[in-house]
Amino acid sequence: MHARLQRLIETARSRPGLSALFLGAVAACGYPPLHAWWIAIPALAALVALLRGANSWRAAAWQGWLFGWAHLTIANNWIATAFTYQAKMPEFLGWFAVPLLCVYLAIYPAMAALAAHLLARRGGTLAFGAVFAGAWIVTEWLRGWIFTGYPWPPLGLILLGGWNNAGLAAALPWFGTYALSGAAAFIAASLVWLFSQQRWWSSGLLALILSAGMLVPTATTRPQNDGIPFTLVQPLLTQDEINDPTKFDEQFERIAALTAPGRDKDRLVLWPESAVPDYLEDGYPQRHYARMTAGGDPLFARKRIASVIGPEATLLTGVVNLDLREKAGIVSVVSARNSVIAIDGEGDITGHYAKAHLVPYGEYLPMREILEPLGLSRLVAGSIDYREGPGPQTLDLGDQGRAGIQICYEIVFSGQVVDPDNRPDYIFNPSNDGWFGTWGPPQHLAQARLRAIEEGLPVLRSTTTGISAVIDANGVVQQHIASGKADAISGVVPAAKAPTLFARLGNALPLGWAALLILLGVAGPRLLALRERRG
Repeated sequence: MHARLQRLIETARSRPGLSALFLGAVAACGYPPLHAWWIAIPALAALVALLRGANSWRAAAWQGWLFGWAHLTIANNWIATAFTYQAKMPEFLGWFAVPLLCVYLAIYPAMAALAAHLLARRGGTLAFGAVFAGAWIVTEWLRGWIFTGYPWPPLGLILLGGWNNAGLAAALPWFGTYALSGAAAFIAASLVWLFSQQRWWSSGLLALILSAGMLVPTATTRPQNDGIPFTLVQPLLTQDEINDPTKFDEQFERIAALTAPGRDKDRLVLWPESAVPDYLEDGYPQRHYARMTAGGDPLFARKRIASVIGPEATLLTGVVNLDLREKAGIVSVVSARNSVIAIDGEGDITGHYAKAHLVPYGEYLPMREILEPLGLSRLVAGSIDYREGPGPQTLDLGDQGRAGIQICYEIVFSGQVVDPDNRPDYIFNPSNDGWFGTWGPPQHLAQARLRAIEEGLPVLRSTTTGISAVIDANGVVQQHIASGKADAISGVVPAAKAPTLFARLGNALPLGWAALLILLGVAGPRLLALRERRG
């Protein structure tokens, strides 16, 4: 067996570029919807073995880049689907946009591979794996904030279990997502070391422990006695109709029918991003109210919503708000805000939140003066760019508790979803996943689960087309509505846990793990060599 494995390794090393591409594609199968972690982790192990054999720093960086390019291109294939829902650019451009984006994103795995080669190429497999894992933590963290950040998907996502169990992601309160990614890399390196030492029993034991950790169900958290009743709606507003004004009345009737049962109760009502096409704030020039379904009157629109949710309820819903500028007596719109507003049972706006992490090329066009003349446009309808909000905020909704808001894509940013000085009782994550293809929605849901475990907070997801879900503070999906279905969930918000270590320290925690791993990988072999010389 060892001889066959050695021949396989030698074959892979004889074609390192092709092998790195293949391993990157296989490792991407560890993400939802495939969630084939049992082949993703061996693929990572093979990558570690391949990088250990790199004969130069250029070769190591190149192999890391090729792995990252294939890995992230496959994982982010859902982005191409977004191009089918806009009219200004050809659809086929999406299939070029994803690999081109990943030309940049693959730089980060390349840097991790380069760091491991430079710092630990003379050490053993475990030392090399420790440095590689620590460097992966740092580079993935960098990917999460450089150029506004794009952390989708983190490598650690492959260690998240099924909907009823957290898997190895149960360690997130003490690790954080980026350190969980490092743990995946180090587990892979450990497998390589065990195989190289022909420790078959130990290898089998590690595989058994890994499998048990990924498959054993996780205990669910239960609502407190004074829990918050809620109604969460998925109205099935498909992407090809969502911006069609002739469909607005029908869409409102659909969402109202799902919401109305229980309107005599004191409850929290949750509608998704893009649920309300009307402008609900007062003070805009009348021409902006012209396309409204409620007769061009924002007050009437809010009263109509109040009649649906009930007099004792509070609604959180996605809306678009406008920023105005008056010059020479002329009022014009200068930007928009992707927002969530709170509306009470009287139709009054009692709170609002503006999305802070905007999607480049989705909600705004970078370098518009250069790119627009070239024919490039935003993927979201409209020509006015969105403006970012101030960051995580908590809305005090009285009897409906303290709500942390993260709109759509924002939920993927580890350590950036909660106001630590005003900790919420739960996180509301409204989203429009209708243009995310088949891979995007389950990956989006999975990353919301990571945030729930990290922060020790339940997450309530209301989406236009699915997957909507109620996620408890242990990351267990307690209730959900499948994609392509119109439905509503009623229940009581699961209880929050005490602030986790990650909630207190944020991303200083995974960076601390990175420093420890790199230190062990660099200093460990030297200390052992010194001890042997003295012995």
